[in-house]
Amino acid sequence: MTEKKKVKKSNSIVHSRYGCAIGAVNSVAAIPRGIPIANCGPGCADKQYFMLSFSNGFQGAGYSGGGALPSSNIGENEIVFGGQNKLDDLIKSALKIMDGDLFVVLTGCAGELIGDDVGAVVKGYQEKGYPVVYAEAAGFKGNNLIGHEIVVKAIIDQYVGDYNGEKEKGLINLWFEVPYFHTNWRGDYIEIKRILEGAGFKVQVLFGSEAKGPDEWKGIPKAQFNLVVSPWVGLETAEHLKEKYDQPFLHIPIIPIGEEATTAFVRKVVDFAGIDKEKSEAFIEEEAARYYYFLEHFSEFFSEYWFGLPAKFTTVADAAYNLAITKFFTDQVGLIPVRQIITDNTPEKYRDRIRELYRNISEGISLEVDFIEDGYQIEAEVKKVDYGSSVPLILGSSWEDDVVKELGGILVPISTPVTSEVVINRSYIGYNGALTLLEKVYSATVK
Repeated sequence: MTEKKKVKKSNSIVHSRYGCAIGAVNSVAAIPRGIPIANCGPGCADKQYFMLSFSNGFQGAGYSGGGALPSSNIGENEIVFGGQNKLDDLIKSALKIMDGDLFVVLTGCAGELIGDDVGAVVKGYQEKGYPVVYAEAAGFKGNNLIGHEIVVKAIIDQYVGDYNGEKEKGLINLWFEVPYFHTNWRGDYIEIKRILEGAGFKVQVLFGSEAKGPDEWKGIPKAQFNLVVSPWVGLETAEHLKEKYDQPFLHIPIIPIGEEATTAFVRKVVDFAGIDKEKSEAFIEEEAARYYYFLEHFSEFFSEYWFGLPAKFTTVADAAYNLAITKFFTDQVGLIPVRQIITDNTPEKYRDRIRELYRNISEGISLEVDFIEDGYQIEAEVKKVDYGSSVPLILGSSWEDDVVKELGGILVPISTPVTSEVVINRSYIGYNGALTLLEKVYSATVK
């Protein structure tokens, strides 16, 4: 549909849309009774909290995140003389004060650059039976999505450990959205778990309100297979688990939104697992009937007020939400995608595969996607789009607020950061989330 546009990569970034690797402290905080311990400079972990949680739907810190998080606050003294003794004291204090079942030490830039042997410090606790692991999550290694995978691998290798037992048919490990980074992650985890359980599976979600804490992580090797529902985050974890536990994985790169995509998703997972289809087909029938009951009523609004509704849309978001939202509005709602910009600094090795997904986004529709991180360049690209006579619809972040006002368009926040909304357990995915997303977009058009 659109010709490929080449955007020169900037050597600086304004309006960042992700944190650094130490932002994975939030992934640990998302595990019930998981305690992150930040081994980094003062303010590092705090900035990640403000970027990924406070300024992203005001999600809150939970039991062990935000200001409750233990930190070594590495300073000049530790940089000159080493910080192992201070870290040792910190772990000792955290174990005494914080009531948790899994402690994860995340080392940031300062700790890694001065060469502290964090592994040796942590090993002393592991040998005494304490549930402590460490992850090297310096910011120079990448963003918080990379940090998330580093932390997950550390927990698997150092806490879950070896396993040679049986696998349980129908039990799934879910590798899905990145906690806190994806603004709606809490509601999305609830919806995806509801769908998979409705189809007949047991699901180990590992993060959020539906997770069961570190004991659930111990059950990872028992699962029949790993399910990765993401364009790229989670793939390294699944490949690692395949090698470590001889555990297969199913990769579904596009998060399902709406009846058509969600039903196809359920059938694909059921086929892969080889479980009985009777329960899943009954679930699909019930969910589809409910979905179209509501959609039928919505269609009256859609047909009556078509003259004031947006026809073309731009998506500015990380790869996971960008793909899912673009497919839903193109394939199932019938809007015209005019510009898609991925902002999460997707690793190069995954980009061609993602480009192919956009080129086959819907029957007869092929898109070219851009990978841009710099807010200045993103704003310039959004301004270039021709929306014709329709109202521009921008599905992006709060950083797009100014350019949307300039265009006289509608902004629906879907990606980090989101400073204009409080998000509790909202979801835009699956059967139920799709209806919420339609409510959100079309309520914005009639304000």
